[in-house]
Amino acid sequence: MKVLHVDSGRDWRGGQNQVLLACTGMAARGHEVVLACRRGSPLEERARAQQVTVSAVDFGGELSPRPAWQVARLVREAQPHVVQAHDPHAITASHAALRSRARRQLVATRRVDFVPRGVFARWKYRAAARVVAVSGAIRRILADAGVDDARLRLVYEGVPDRPAAAGGREALRVLGVPEGAPVVGNIAALVDHKDHATLLRAAALVRPKRPDARFVIVGDGELRGALTAQARAAGLDGYVLFAGFREDVDRLLPAFDVFCLSSHMEGLGTIVLDAMAFARPVVATAAGGIPESVADGVTGRLVPVRDHAALAQALVAMLDDPTGAVAFGRAGRARYEERFSAERMVSETLAVYQELAPQGATSRPDRGRQ
Repeated sequence: MKVLHVDSGRDWRGGQNQVLLACTGMAARGHEVVLACRRGSPLEERARAQQVTVSAVDFGGELSPRPAWQVARLVREAQPHVVQAHDPHAITASHAALRSRARRQLVATRRVDFVPRGVFARWKYRAAARVVAVSGAIRRILADAGVDDARLRLVYEGVPDRPAAAGGREALRVLGVPEGAPVVGNIAALVDHKDHATLLRAAALVRPKRPDARFVIVGDGELRGALTAQARAAGLDGYVLFAGFREDVDRLLPAFDVFCLSSHMEGLGTIVLDAMAFARPVVATAAGGIPESVADGVTGRLVPVRDHAALAQALVAMLDDPTGAVAFGRAGRARYEERFSAERMVSETLAVYQELAPQGATSRPDRGRQ
């Protein structure tokens, strides 16, 4: 099958990682894959490094004609059976490039858990041949926005199974974590919907009860200055450690004693899936699709969004019960294996494509499928 993936992302986030996993996973199975992504983006660099066929696109504003022209040229050249657009700008450009063929070829992906705003935003999904929601929460939102259920497909995001990289505790010590200190870790962009402000308020409540613990926040973003100021004002210097953007997540994450995600909005939260893959116990907010991965009392603990007291209570309980935390981690690993592997995500996405591709387009052997 010939597939064109389109992504307009400027930064490296969970969505871009999913795009790259889809591209490499499908190519490994013998499908012809082309990626159209923002020129100069981290996704372009990483995809090229993994030998993905890449075409750089000059994405601008929502209605800029240039990306539509460039995607249309790619469609003429590559003659894909399916075009999967992974974000709103990419969906707009793909609609313009495909025109009437969008209803036969376009798969639109939705990864955020709020209702598309405006008539045009809703039309983009209604007019696609298929719409992939990455969680049941998003599927319900799209249905409420008028997307025909016959076109909606639920395909959970997935992450690859891989061993923990060595040296995690050493890396934490370099960041300032004392020897033997239990660590609550968070990995997320420092942006509003990740709600680190609530996490910091929770940390201030945890500190008197577990002064030996440390919070490590990995990530960067527009709110870094405000968050570091909040931590300083709360007297959390040295207790909460801001690690910035890191390339060694596979080393740090397995070294956390507890993983915490405090988002007030979240489509699914692929970093939670990473934590589960590494058998880390999770404390998270019940935002968006998170309850579909974190089963409260089974694979971790869920608390209401923006409730710092409940978040602190759950974190203290997890830190005070290391045996129970290990059990949560093992249950999370089992849930990951059952539902959230990258292999499963690729297989289920290809199944959506097969609904649209002409007969014979999917006959090539699926070499990577288990």
